[in-house]
Amino acid sequence: MAPPIIYGPALSTYVRTVRLVLDEKAAAYELVEIDILKGGNKTPEYLARHPFGRVPAFEHDGFALYETSAITRYLDAVLPGVALTPADPRGAARMQQVIAVVDSYAYGAMISAVVIQRVVMPMVGGVTDEAVIAAAMPTAEISLRALEDLLGEHAWLAGDSLSLADLHLAPVLAYFTATPEGQRLLPACPRLTRWWAAVSALPSMAKTQPQLG
Repeated sequence: MAPPIIYGPALSTYVRTVRLVLDEKAAAYELVEIDILKGGNKTPEYLARHPFGRVPAFEHDGFALYETSAITRYLDAVLPGVALTPADPRGAARMQQVIAVVDSYAYGAMISAVVIQRVVMPMVGGVTDEAVIAAAMPTAEISLRALEDLLGEHAWLAGDSLSLADLHLAPVLAYFTATPEGQRLLPACPRLTRWWAAVSALPSMAKTQPQLG
């Protein structure tokens, strides 16, 4: 069986999520870097893999796939190693709920607004738009409180074992907690702060650490 191929930049949170899953499964893979800052995700070749021009795109033994949650569920199902989807229906539902919260609310506020404006814009020579950050902060705060509540007293977001939910959120918080806004908000969520200490200490997180700049 050929190793999976990920098409996308290492700096992407969604690419990192797929890489985290593969590393937790101790599976070899190939990362094909796509420079999204220079429009690499808008070329005809890339759009043939992902018609919406998002990252990552994915291929495994001739099976093409896009959308991160679909990719990670597939990898968890076909690769040996630790199971990253809870066996019980409630745990599996909670996992999918957390992933949906990240995709629908947290990512847009924390990454598309705060991190892009606070980190990426200065990196590419742009000017931070404080109004964009201010507008995103209420959703970012609600997202953190919701995730705090969903975590509850469990060690991990979908129960007592690491799951795809944890690996979906971890790259987002890695960037968000590097901003002043994230550093201000996270301490108000003690359960999520505890979780963040545990997930950020995973060897797979160190192995997939992106290099910015």
